[in-house]
Amino acid sequence: MFYEVVFIVRQEASTSHVEAVTNEVTDLIKNLGGEIAKTEFCGLRTLAYPIKKSRKGYYVLLNISLPSKVNELERLFRLHEDVIRFMIIRVDELDNKPSALMRREREKPSKGE
Repeated sequence: MFYEVVFIVRQEASTSHVEAVTNEVTDLIKNLGGEIAKTEFCGLRTLAYPIKKSRKGYYVLLNISLPSKVNELERLFRLHEDVIRFMIIRVDELDNKPSALMRREREKPSKGE
């Protein structure tokens, strides 16, 4: 089964810590027999509304295939103190194109235009 996993790490974390959290998640996925097709660090972004008193967070998107045991992945996210929000969506197929967040960043006109 294919999934898109998006999680937000609290804004106080450094980028190296965000990478460490991502590595922890990818290691768990691999230990559960899954594969990571794509990883996107979307960077520090302003949240639509405050979550746990945070106004910003680091967004990470993973496209994965995981045979089962999604509950174990959800459990990791719930227990991890640095992850303030997560979402796991089952999809029919994995998309290798850049996500909407990344496409929007590339399409922004420069300030000189």
